[in-house]
Amino acid sequence: METNSLNDTDDETLLPGLPDDLAQRCLSSLSPSLLFSVCHQWRRLLYSPSFPPFFSIYALLSPLQNPTRRNLGEVSSQNSIQFFSFDPLSSAWTPLPTPPQNPPLHLLHRHPSFLCRNLPIQSLTVSNHLVLIAATTHKLFPALPSPLIFHPESNRWFYGPQVSTPRRWCATGSARGVVYIASGVGSHYKREVARSMEQWDLNKKIENWGWESKGQLKDGRFSREAVEAVGYRGKLCMVNVKGNALKEGAIYNVETDRWEKMPGGMVAGWNGPAATMDEEVIYVIDEVKGCLSKYDGEKDCWVKVIELEQLKRAQQIAAGKGKICAVSGNGERIIVVDVGGRAARLWEVAPPRGLEVIAVHVLPRMSRQD
Repeated sequence: METNSLNDTDDETLLPGLPDDLAQRCLSSLSPSLLFSVCHQWRRLLYSPSFPPFFSIYALLSPLQNPTRRNLGEVSSQNSIQFFSFDPLSSAWTPLPTPPQNPPLHLLHRHPSFLCRNLPIQSLTVSNHLVLIAATTHKLFPALPSPLIFHPESNRWFYGPQVSTPRRWCATGSARGVVYIASGVGSHYKREVARSMEQWDLNKKIENWGWESKGQLKDGRFSREAVEAVGYRGKLCMVNVKGNALKEGAIYNVETDRWEKMPGGMVAGWNGPAATMDEEVIYVIDEVKGCLSKYDGEKDCWVKVIELEQLKRAQQIAAGKGKICAVSGNGERIIVVDVGGRAARLWEVAPPRGLEVIAVHVLPRMSRQD
């Protein structure tokens, strides 16, 4: 006989005496953790497509071991990336459905030609969708001719419109539900690609999706790294070099379609991975100090939130629902910092066994049809 602390009965009624639609309205005001712990009926409701979703961590993961070499200097053509979601209520990882295999997906994180450097896989959170937009194949070509999209609430993968020039080592970001891709390198370096800027508006109907050329960069300096273009108050903010190295910043104004110079205080304190909370506040982690800061646009300075040993060498961060999620420890853990209260709080999330974290995102939980 199964033992469970939940109150489990044969009655499928959500609230006795109330129709289910009215009961759902009443229960939607309660915290998800309470609904999860009371009874099976309420737990099932939490994951139903008709109920307002709570938010979870989504992660791109890679096997810990080195790529399989078939011959000297050659790696396996099989996709090495896995996709999982971490449920904060059950504290469990769940694999996402398998992405479409036509065309075959080849996303490479390591290659024997780059022993000291991992190959970037660039992904975004846009309008509650996970969007993979740039990566590298086992033959060191661009891996994604079209963005690959996952919609958590329908548990479905699909492809977006084809990019004019598939690329990697580019600047990617989003603002107001629009995806932007700038600069980068295609199969070979081309100056016109390295200066290009394109947008794809997810707010439009699917039949009207497409990429539109926008104002060009002044040069190709943003094609050297995988760059985070952070959406902030109607603008995209980016720097061309990671970490504490000397860097150049740029800002793209989405309203005027013009590039602007980044304020000195903003670029001076941009010393690590960055993310934006609701496109209103930019957070950055200093990779050396482990200091999480937020940008004050009026004073053009960075304000310290918290400094932690665990945040040193942070590789990538995501922001959402008052939480900052940072990939740290060479992908061995995810540090979650709650910045919504007066004092920041933190906890750690370990990835599934045998895997390391490449990137994290904050998105609605996956729905269950049962």
